[in-house]
Amino acid sequence: MNRLPATISGIETSRQISLVDLTVGEDLFSCVIIETPETASYLRIGNTVTLLFKETEVSIAKDWQGQISLRNRMAANIRHIDSGGVLSRIVLDYQGREIISIITTRSVRKLGLEVGDSVTAMVKANEVSIMSEEIR
Repeated sequence: MNRLPATISGIETSRQISLVDLTVGEDLFSCVIIETPETASYLRIGNTVTLLFKETEVSIAKDWQGQISLRNRMAANIRHIDSGGVLSRIVLDYQGREIISIITTRSVRKLGLEVGDSVTAMVKANEVSIMSEEIR
């Protein structure tokens, strides 16, 4: 499981669902959760939380430009690639932190990924969870 420390910077709520904006360094992340500030005491602007997302939910783009609906984007460098017959494990350096992506080996070959490459790692907002400091 990938983990990043973050600070809650915004909360938009509709019924029992919240779209939570978070900052990690200078980057803005978002996640959709089935909680509200009324039901979860940790949902307060300024609170420190941990972003969580699975390795299999991290997409990678190389030389990416344009617009896309994925809200969570991380400029990263490839530290290591473990290629298997079907899947590959990509170890990324994002702001000095390790992020893991599991993608198909076909994609690694198609993108021509190599150690040292600059890439953009992306995760959909509904694939990100947050863990409060209280829960730890």
